[in-house]
Amino acid sequence: MSRIGKKPIPLPKGVTYAIEGNTVRVKGPKGEVTTHMPAGVKLEQNDGVLTVVREDDSKAAVHGLVRALVNNSVEGVTRGWTKDLDIVGIGYRAEMKGKGTVVFTLGYSHQIEYPLPAGIEVTVDPKQTHLVVSGIDRQKVGFVAAEMRSLRPPDPYKNKGVRYSDERLKKKVGKTGAK
Repeated sequence: MSRIGKKPIPLPKGVTYAIEGNTVRVKGPKGEVTTHMPAGVKLEQNDGVLTVVREDDSKAAVHGLVRALVNNSVEGVTRGWTKDLDIVGIGYRAEMKGKGTVVFTLGYSHQIEYPLPAGIEVTVDPKQTHLVVSGIDRQKVGFVAAEMRSLRPPDPYKNKGVRYSDERLKKKVGKTGAK
């Protein structure tokens, strides 16, 4: 039995779910998230708690996955998800252009305009070197943060670039230090 799959999912007040075919629609105070649910796995609600039940052991591979996805949806519509990014480097910065575009200056000959997908919000601090990507869909928040990081990945020699705030880099020695 999957250890993650048999964990119950607490349903806070104000959160409802509906199963339509092979999708689960979770509604809450912050919005609505849909999640794909494969065949052979179903949700049961008892005393304000959701449990994921599989039909037989052939669905063991997706048992824990479905539980994690539904739990992420429930947490997303109640609290939301955030990813923090730091921009390190002289002259490197980001700024908002309107409500749906982030403009990056990352040492290239041009500025990079990144349009935000629906449901994602970005806040930039006044120093323009710290971004907070937030939304209710965990996969979308992580994808947008990863795409922003890939615009200028952190350099292991100079430690410049866009990185996650909790990311620790191991600085490499240049060619003068390696003999």
